[in-house]
Amino acid sequence: METNGENQAYSDPLRLVSVNPLPKEAGANGGEGSRLEAKGDRLTCSVETTLDIIGARWKVLILHELFNGVKRFNELHRSLVGITQKMLTQQLRELEQDGIVHREVYQQVPPKVEYSLTPLGRTLEPILDAMHEWGTTYHAERQKQLQQQQP
Repeated sequence: METNGENQAYSDPLRLVSVNPLPKEAGANGGEGSRLEAKGDRLTCSVETTLDIIGARWKVLILHELFNGVKRFNELHRSLVGITQKMLTQQLRELEQDGIVHREVYQQVPPKVEYSLTPLGRTLEPILDAMHEWGTTYHAERQKQLQQQQP
């Protein structure tokens, strides 16, 4: 636990998974369906919660690999060039804690561990597809803008 300037304990805001909706009168839109939610003593939105869960550098790439099916640790490690074993382990643990990834341990020798997406994790596929489309459009538009600026 850390403390803020007023010596009140708070947890790491980047690891927030669940948030409590604000009372009706406190929401920005004044009612249910408001996009603002309580996060400790400040307001946040669902987009921030999503980014808290998938926003780390490697998480989107891990999810991309798992959209293709069940993977063992070493398969993931080989497919994610540049990630350390420690970082892959950390990211997988966080995704598992957040309910996005399922870890299946088989009691055999040698031990076998497989990773797959939970049904909740599968719901991220259209979101990441939309992000991919946006990125493709952005790059094309930026390229046009840069070409128009050249004499």
